[in-house]
Amino acid sequence: MANRINEETQMTGLTTTGASLTHPLTSWKNVPWSTAEVQVFRLQMRIAKAERDGRKSKVKALQRLLTSSFYAKCLAVKRVTSNTGGKTPGVDGVVWKNPIEKMNAVQELKRRIYHPSPLRRIHIPKKSGKTRPLSIPTLKDRAMQALWYTALLPIAEERADPNAYGFRPKRSTHDAIQQCFITLSHRDSAPWVLEGDIRACFDNISHEWLLGNIPMDKIVLKKFLTAGFMEQGKWHPTVRGAAQGGIISPTLMVLTLSGIEKKLQRFKNRCKGNRINMISYADDFIVTAKSPEILTNIVMPILTESLTEVGLELSSEKTKITSIQEGFNFLGYNIRKYKNGTLLIKPSKPNVKAFLKDLRTFIRKGVSTPTDQLIARLNQKITGWTNYYRNSVASAIFSTIDTEIFSALKRWCLKRHARKGKTWIIRKYFTRIGNDNWRFYGETKDKSGKIKRVYLKKAMATTIRRHKKIIGQANPFNPKYKEYFIRREKERKAREYASAKSAGLRIIQPYAGLSAVR
Repeated sequence: MANRINEETQMTGLTTTGASLTHPLTSWKNVPWSTAEVQVFRLQMRIAKAERDGRKSKVKALQRLLTSSFYAKCLAVKRVTSNTGGKTPGVDGVVWKNPIEKMNAVQELKRRIYHPSPLRRIHIPKKSGKTRPLSIPTLKDRAMQALWYTALLPIAEERADPNAYGFRPKRSTHDAIQQCFITLSHRDSAPWVLEGDIRACFDNISHEWLLGNIPMDKIVLKKFLTAGFMEQGKWHPTVRGAAQGGIISPTLMVLTLSGIEKKLQRFKNRCKGNRINMISYADDFIVTAKSPEILTNIVMPILTESLTEVGLELSSEKTKITSIQEGFNFLGYNIRKYKNGTLLIKPSKPNVKAFLKDLRTFIRKGVSTPTDQLIARLNQKITGWTNYYRNSVASAIFSTIDTEIFSALKRWCLKRHARKGKTWIIRKYFTRIGNDNWRFYGETKDKSGKIKRVYLKKAMATTIRRHKKIIGQANPFNPKYKEYFIRREKERKAREYASAKSAGLRIIQPYAGLSAVR
């Protein structure tokens, strides 16, 4: 009992930190954020250990301790107010703008008095032409979800499949794509792939399954799930699914889909040589196999049974079996093995076309935009897109991107200065840098009023670099991998610094900040 009281004292900061949960003089600006992060992470590590040891009662006790912690509540409020969504209100129209409002919000994050508000429903377009419902909680509900997300995340990391990369810390789509390369690049790799997609995954997860299997306070979870939503002035109940837009919803989905890969691996271990492997990112996944019959007769029934158990089903439109020699698209990449046995991963054609269309539209509509602003926005678009695909065979496509941008800018110049000659336009907008005789540029003033030039980034300036994939079993809440993540973070920062430095030398200093490779 004494140890438990000591634990609660440390986490709430009643005596050891001076930031008491009930202290009336506590200021938002005086919260020791570094200490708060360390204290919360330490307790998350203990939750993960209790989960590994199978001590369910200890997990519940530690979750209660964390969700009543002053520091955890401060971090939850900071999380929802420091991102861009912090300026988007829910149905109550409330936004926390100043430190006093944020500190008052911290004091209101209490389980017993918590009553969620309905979510504000909007619809956003999808690539297919359909719309996706997006439900926006109030800031208070987001903060409460962020608080319980902190307590649930260590358990999700312990239970998640090793090759599941979506909505998990320290993982990205690049890890999933690199795992595809590792799995499919060998001569004896599986020649057949099942491209899977779950129909309306967030919207159809069974509430009964969530309430019966998610390891968190059932009363709070039920309030999250059944808050309902407002659309066109009417309240609608939610009888299934986890709202897209909720902070805790992605973690609920990770827990819902956990275990499917392990079921497939158990069959793989019983029947050698079937080459079954599963790689997933959120509700998109692929499963490899030696033959289409294995995928049809063995893999599909396992997937169907597992998804039906949680209220989900495969999308018949997007789920199909493909030969690796024909190739398939996954997470914006095209993955294909050619006749000589070489596996190449490239940006997918639909994504290239969509990016070029976006660039052409932006340039065409920006005919009256100042040149420096046009360049700044284009540099952001080019940098973001090329950084995403820099780990693939993309040099030729990057060259095509540069050519298409040049053509669009040429039309932009001629339309902007219809009465000027081509020689005048060339001298005003293009200059020579190194071997490039056609570098688009503009002029702007710095803070001191001095005129300086800004230059358009070349997609070809992005260095192709193989991504170093995370270890499948690595868990940030397991002390066994502490040194691994420290080393990985140091390598990332070293690459970031080297890329930014080389970009500055190659592209001129004024917009090095925009072109820095991450």
